[in-house]
Amino acid sequence: MHVSDISRRLMLVIGAALLVVGGLAGSAIAGVLSPAAPAAAALNAATSRPCDIYAVGGTRCVAAYSTVRALYLGYHGPLYRVTRASDGASADIGVQPGTGYANAARQDAFCAGTVCTITRLYDQSPERNDLGIEPIGGNGSADAGAIANALPVVVDGHHVYGVSVQAGVGYRNDVTRGVPTGAQPQGAYMVTSGHHTDPVCCFDFGNAETSNTDTGNGHMDAVYFGNLCWFKPCGGTGPWVEADMENGLFSGGNGSDSSNTGNSSPFVTAMLKNNGTTTYALKDGNAASGALATRYEGPLPDIGGYTPMHQEGSVLLGTGGDDSNGSDGSFFEGVITAGYPSTATDNAIQANIVAAGYRQATSSFPAAGTPYSISNVNSGTSVQPDNCATTNGTGMELWTTGATGCQKWTFTSAGNGHYIITNVTSGTVLDSVNCGILDGTLTDLWTSLGNTCQEWDVTPVGDHYTISNVGNGMVLDALDCETANGTVVRQWAQLDNTCQQWNITP
Repeated sequence: MHVSDISRRLMLVIGAALLVVGGLAGSAIAGVLSPAAPAAAALNAATSRPCDIYAVGGTRCVAAYSTVRALYLGYHGPLYRVTRASDGASADIGVQPGTGYANAARQDAFCAGTVCTITRLYDQSPERNDLGIEPIGGNGSADAGAIANALPVVVDGHHVYGVSVQAGVGYRNDVTRGVPTGAQPQGAYMVTSGHHTDPVCCFDFGNAETSNTDTGNGHMDAVYFGNLCWFKPCGGTGPWVEADMENGLFSGGNGSDSSNTGNSSPFVTAMLKNNGTTTYALKDGNAASGALATRYEGPLPDIGGYTPMHQEGSVLLGTGGDDSNGSDGSFFEGVITAGYPSTATDNAIQANIVAAGYRQATSSFPAAGTPYSISNVNSGTSVQPDNCATTNGTGMELWTTGATGCQKWTFTSAGNGHYIITNVTSGTVLDSVNCGILDGTLTDLWTSLGNTCQEWDVTPVGDHYTISNVGNGMVLDALDCETANGTVVRQWAQLDNTCQQWNITP
């Protein structure tokens, strides 16, 4: 196929996608496309999917994952696997017949009355590079699976679930087929969220080391999204789409690029391209509307080891190349391609994502102003300040539920789905001590400071909840799963156990 033919067909894809976004009927869209064109059905933006678009552009998908939709028009296999805590049984969640979207009702039925985790992400490409839970790496312990119902979302009117990555959650495949290696060109994108990020390394999706260790500059080629400014100064306030090419998160050029100002949309298209020898590009966009913004397209870093690249072909999600796993992030879909996609292909992908109609699921819990107790699922005891003290720096402990009046807390919106948790007795807030980022960081009471160390996410886990700090991504945890009164309440990477699960009751 000539380059001009590829460009012409991609322009048809873009035009059709824009018609869909504009609300025109499918019959009008069909009229835009030539019925004689190869793969005409795949190019109809009402029905085409990202990997169909990449194929037409000459940069085929070699890894394609989503828990919300099929990424090929003709894909009818499983999207992901969930495993029950109650009996260890597993079920594959595929597409709902006739829709191309995940059959979330099957997950809901299978996981009813218990907790499920996502234990496998199926690669929809012919290469079958499925992702399992990541093992121990050079800079991180063995990871946990994401809670299956933690990230409800609506896509094209369908109730589905994304992958909610907390500190300690990660997926990987170190033995792959077809994924670019060495200096071979590569493209990658993911749909993520600007409302679920932190400044800890590293919420990545892409190509990494096969040893789960840092093997040097240029041995990774993954798209990063988060609040970590590696090469200062950074433009804007983030979160940023950056290139993790190992030993640095690059906003552009040799690292620092003030024109990369970040994207805090509820849904974000994060895109990275690298031709392996001279050039890389970073783009982002609102995944629910509008076009992509090119944040950088130019020379690879010239600071040693990046020209040419030394990709190893492992695929990861949620961690850094050496399993640095302190990050927060949301993942809905993502693709790795063989080859450097064209600008026309990038634009067609963004139009297709926008046409999918991502929107947030509504939630009215916890209700603002209502006093709640927070009790540990494992012990049945509740969170309170030590000895019910009210001074700044008072630590958190577990105590028999209902024994004291200082066990009541209110939840106030901090925006973007986060909460400030205030003790009713003291009027001060739940705080991550010294804004720590390490396992074992303690919690205490402190006067409100308006920072992310005092903001918390309340995330479903079966019929219970995890409570995670926005500043570090770690969840509230009962020290060593102890059950006695006085047990310390601290923060830890997600372990998928009941010592980190909480009931929030009026």
